[in-house]
Formats: sequence, C-alpha cells, structure tokens
Amino acid sequence: MATEAAPLRVGYVPEHFLTPLHFALQHGLFPATLPPPSLHPYPSGTGHMITSLTDSTIDLAIGLTDGWIAALANGNTSYKLIGEYVSTPLRWAISTSAGRKEELRTKEDLKEHNRLGVSRIGSGSYVMGFVLAEQEGWGEKKGEHFDFVVCDTFKNLRAAVNDEKADAFMWEYFTTKRYYDSGEIRQIGYIDTPWPSWHIVCSTKILSTPEGRAQVSAFLAGINEGIKYFLSHQDEAVKWIAGNLDYTEDDAREWLKTVQFSSDATRVREEVVEKTVEILKTAGVVKGEGKTYEEMVVKVA
Repeated sequence: MATEAAPLRVGYVPEHFLTPLHFALQHGLFPATLPPPSLHPYPSGTGHMITSLTDSTIDLAIGLTDGWIAALANGNTSYKLIGEYVSTPLRWAISTSAGRKEELRTKEDLKEHNRLGVSRIGSGSYVMGFVLAEQEGWGEKKGEHFDFVVCDTFKNLRAAVNDEKADAFMWEYFTTKRYYDSGEIRQIGYIDTPWPSWHIVCSTKILSTPEGRAQVSAFLAGINEGIKYFLSHQDEAVKWIAGNLDYTEDDAREWLKTVQFSSDATRVREEVVEKTVEILKTAGVVKGEGKTYEEMVVKVA
C-alpha cells in the first residue's frame, strides 16, 4: 500500500501579500489529490525562512525576491527558485523615532546616522540597506555603509528606533503606515525594489524526487487559483486583511491599487533573476560572480 504524501510545510510572512495563499487553503483551491499544505508564519521574514529551508524545518516558502536571490547567488544550495508570486516592486518605508525630528529629517541624514535596524542578516531589510547605500553613494566600498542592528521582528525594530539602539529601519510601507498614524514612529523616506518583489522557493530535498516535484507542481497550481480568487473577490480580501492582520480597510483598499500578482506562479523569468543578481553585485550584497539562472531555478510545472 502506497504511503500517503505528507503535507508540504510552507513558510510565509504574515502580511497582506499572502492573502491569496490563505484563500487557496480556505476555499479548497489546492488539488484534492494531495493533502493541503500546512502554513508556518515567519514574522521575522525571509532571512529566517532561509535558515528553516536550510535545516529542513519547512519545505517551501514565499518571501522577498532579493533575500532569496542574494543567498542563492552567494552559494546556498538548500533551495531553488520555483515561481514568481508578485510582479510589482515592493515599497520599503524608511522609519525612525517619532522624537528625533531635528537630526533625522530625511533619508539623506542616514549618511551620518548609520545604525540600521534589520530583522536578520540576509533578510530583505538587510539587503535593501546595501541597495540604499549604493543608490545614495555612501561608503568607500560597495554598500558597506551601515552598522546593522539585528532586531528579529517588526515590533522590535520599532522599539529599537524609539530606544535609540538603531537610527532607522526599513519595512513594507502599508505594514508600517498604522504606526505613523498612531505617532509611534515617523517616516523619513522610502525606496522601491528594482525587481518584482515576491518569489516562491522550494527545498532541493523535496525537488529531488518525482513525487516531490509533482506535489510542488500541485501547490503552484493552487497558488494560481488562489490569486484568481483573490482578484475576483476584492471586497472579501479587504475584509480578510482588516479582520486578520494589523491593517485598516482603507489601507487595504489603497494597497490593492499598488500591487499586481503574477499571472503565472510557475514561472521564474530569466531576465528578472539576472538583473537582480547584477544589482546585488553592484551593491556589494553578492560577492564574486554569483550563480547563473540555471543554477538557481528549477522548473516544476
């Protein structure tokens, strides 16, 4: 008798972008031939999920493009890119303490005040520090401008700037906006990613067998159905986001105007990967030549 496949363990960041994933699970949109995936939240972000993929705590994950590609290009072999999730850039809000209005007025002031809070080394908030430094022309070496302060969670990042353990941090704009509105922290700028913001990755262990690849292919089919459902049920999406996450309905509706999900979650575009690697090399995040598209991507569907 054949052994029933174990549910895929899927890591995700508990933010509004993951609403299609929740819809796919709630509305039974994953293929019925396999057990539905089990979802594992990672509020500390992509860097933490890379660690969990490496130690086989999770099988798949949806996270920030730059974090995935930076680790892969620098030699991580525990996972591969398997799909594109969001095709629009991510806007990172740059935040500081509400009380430091004189010394920290704009992002240009981070040239002098360079303690940058990040969730983890290797996370999106860490990678974007290098990109910001490169864009602004700070630091004698590529991107090596900031002193990074590891804070783990978004809550800890907010506390770090208010306790002046860090001068600033970067996090997705709509996730941060509520804390601007309350006066807890203050925005001093923003930076958009120069690449599509979210991709899907899978453990190489799962991809090593035909059964595993079939299960992953079925997962991606469910993600495509979840995105279709999300796009055709915008009011339900707004209510779900406001009811389950730390957002208002107004902010959820504004966010919907800014985001475009991938038309095919099974694709990984070669030009996107190559451009991202080149930008990360310029910023000093990717060391040496990096890896090729073929070394970082597996087509499963």
